[in-house]
Amino acid sequence: MNHPEATAMALSILRSGNPFQWYVITLLALTLYVYVNEYSKKNYRGIAAGLSLYMVHWFVEIGNALIQHFSGHALWTVPTGTAFLILVGVGIEISLMFAVSGLILSKLLPEDPGMKVLGINNRLLFAVANAAFYSVFEIFLVKTPTFVWVWPFWGAFPVFVTVYIPFFLAAFYAYDWKPRTQKLFIGTLFAINAASLVVFAGILKWI
Repeated sequence: MNHPEATAMALSILRSGNPFQWYVITLLALTLYVYVNEYSKKNYRGIAAGLSLYMVHWFVEIGNALIQHFSGHALWTVPTGTAFLILVGVGIEISLMFAVSGLILSKLLPEDPGMKVLGINNRLLFAVANAAFYSVFEIFLVKTPTFVWVWPFWGAFPVFVTVYIPFFLAAFYAYDWKPRTQKLFIGTLFAINAASLVVFAGILKWI
């Protein structure tokens, strides 16, 4: 196992107010600005892309925290460097980044959802390409003290396949869904995530 001490370090600051920094308020305001600005432009498809990715993000982070509870160690963890650790593997800063990632990157999508690039549907290609970029960037993050892949089998490729591809598939396909389907997907995942946080974090204190 790689750096098992990172688990204890992360748990020691989990939802603690001690590391708090005021820049979190600015990041939150900027995140809200992005959504309010897009709403004022009636960019509802971009908003759906952003929220879809964010709901998958929360689902995955809750799963990672449950792995920590049942096995003793999460797949990834944030032992330091965050102003507020929400769950064992995610600080407020990176969570707010994911809140806007799907919306921002949806702006790069071709208007025609059926168009192919290099013989591949552009939605699928863009999802895989962005997932690859984020996975490679994690390689840099784990070379810092702020982010740790705890288990030896966990690395850029498992992250690419099981985390980032689902993130961007959800965002880029949701972009083209009918509004009813968008609302159903986002609403269902929100309900699952909210219920999981209430039960596993609030009641059982597992995560």
